[in-house]
Amino acid sequence: MVVGDPNKLPDGRGQLRRHSRAPRPDRAPRPEHEPPRKSRKKLQVIICVLLVELCERFTFFGIVCNTILFCTVKLGYDNYLAVTVNLCFIGASTLTPVLVGWFAETCLGRSKVLYICAFLHFFGTAMLPVVAFPFEDFYIDTHHMTHQLERREQQILFYTGLLAAALGIGGIRAILCPMGAYSLQCYNQHQLLSFFNWFYWLVNLNSTVVFLGIAYIQQSVAKNLGFLIPFTSVLLALIAIHMMRNNLTYKPKKGGSLLTTLGVFLNSLKMCCLHYRHLSGDVGSWLDRAKENNGGRYSETHVENVKVLAKLFPLYGLQLLYRACITQIPSGYYIQTMNSNLHLASHLLPIGAMNVISIIPLLLLAPLIECVTTCYLSAEKAPLAPAKVITLGHACATLSVLVAGLSELHRRSYPLVEQTLSGKVLQVSSMPCFHLAPQYILLGLAEALVTPACSLISFQLTPSHIRGISLHFLTLSYGGGCFLAALIVQLVYFLSGGNFYPDALHDGNLERFFFLLASLMAVNTLVFWRVSNRYIDLSVRGKALTVSPLAEKLLHYKACLRFYDTVDRSYTTASIESIL
Repeated sequence: MVVGDPNKLPDGRGQLRRHSRAPRPDRAPRPEHEPPRKSRKKLQVIICVLLVELCERFTFFGIVCNTILFCTVKLGYDNYLAVTVNLCFIGASTLTPVLVGWFAETCLGRSKVLYICAFLHFFGTAMLPVVAFPFEDFYIDTHHMTHQLERREQQILFYTGLLAAALGIGGIRAILCPMGAYSLQCYNQHQLLSFFNWFYWLVNLNSTVVFLGIAYIQQSVAKNLGFLIPFTSVLLALIAIHMMRNNLTYKPKKGGSLLTTLGVFLNSLKMCCLHYRHLSGDVGSWLDRAKENNGGRYSETHVENVKVLAKLFPLYGLQLLYRACITQIPSGYYIQTMNSNLHLASHLLPIGAMNVISIIPLLLLAPLIECVTTCYLSAEKAPLAPAKVITLGHACATLSVLVAGLSELHRRSYPLVEQTLSGKVLQVSSMPCFHLAPQYILLGLAEALVTPACSLISFQLTPSHIRGISLHFLTLSYGGGCFLAALIVQLVYFLSGGNFYPDALHDGNLERFFFLLASLMAVNTLVFWRVSNRYIDLSVRGKALTVSPLAEKLLHYKACLRFYDTVDRSYTTASIESIL
């Protein structure tokens, strides 16, 4: 056999082999052009996400900062009822991202849900201007007859708009800007804290613009036209969604669901009730009753994940009352500011100006915390633990509500003067509204300390694949705190006969409501201080069990045999442990 030149093989095979090894000229420059193209695409996505976030926050805060004023002045609601409506809207807007996100993942799909929520957002913010318009100015027929909405029709449109806007806000937050979509798995504790500090810093910077702009337009310039701004803002959000609809839908990492977590708890309770009648043997935790090898319905992986999350439930539960204190800014503190002197020289300040005072500590403290943490790390010293930071924030919230009660006593000592808000003359205290600034500053300081630290603990103490569920539970605690605040307002109003939450502040004792809330928050702070030791060491991350499919089947087989008490448990357990 003669070995010839491979380039002279028949049918040109050598030529093909040689050409296949050499790079093609038209493909050579691709690696050089792909990174800039991807960078431009990422930049476009980032800009669109920021635009959508800005528009969504603009609409949300635009509704929140005008709801109480609109309900009391235009709809004639009492203070406690207007506050309850505002708190329920905030709570619903906080909870709907979790619920809508679950619905999008399990039922209808993310794209369809996104378009439905965008339509609901548009519909809701279109209903609010219909209610807020002065019909006597804009709707006069050819016979010069004024057409006005009846009170019942006005209320139906108002609540329909609020509900639709809350659902739309939830869908946009859940699908376009989910926290679980950010790639934070490789970050250390310092980097995570830095991310959360700057993330909430940007959110509050947007809130500053909203409170100053929308509140001033609603109150001083165009009276009832303030609700037109959410309507205009949602148009911008829809344009942004249309421009980049295929790139804005980030999908967070999957790992369990809220229904699975709830099912593990319910199945554990059921198996504990049936334990003494049908099953035998002890388990390390009552949640282990839900495992298949103990007669339950769920795999060992699911149960172990729930056991990791259960360690964070005290953290979530103790945030409920704290969040009820934070919601005093758009509720109790708002009522106080409405009934104070808003005049500065010859100008009437918008009520939202006081909300900006509460945001100033958030804007100043984030860079300060970043600098202090960097200095500690450079000096090889450990910064203050996040659990201790949360305790300090809870103490600031307690002190803020206490100062609010003292400020109310001080406010009532001033004589009454007339003040015009949205075209209606009100009897208010002559005390300048800036005397309420300390309570706003303390509550803003509390929020700057607590929120990033809670997010950090939720990330650090859970495995990467269930961090989305952990953040969902944290969000549920925030929304639950809003509804808890509304419940406390209702209970205090009816139990005190309206004295603790009066319609006319100079005829009641609003300070007693603040003192009661401060007492409850002080107890909440002490309880968190006692349980905070379990959240000090963040280097020990939660570890969920990962089981192979074969081991899962053997565990299920063992459970069936164990139920009829016909298995050699030592042999079966040793076999399964060898597989694991």
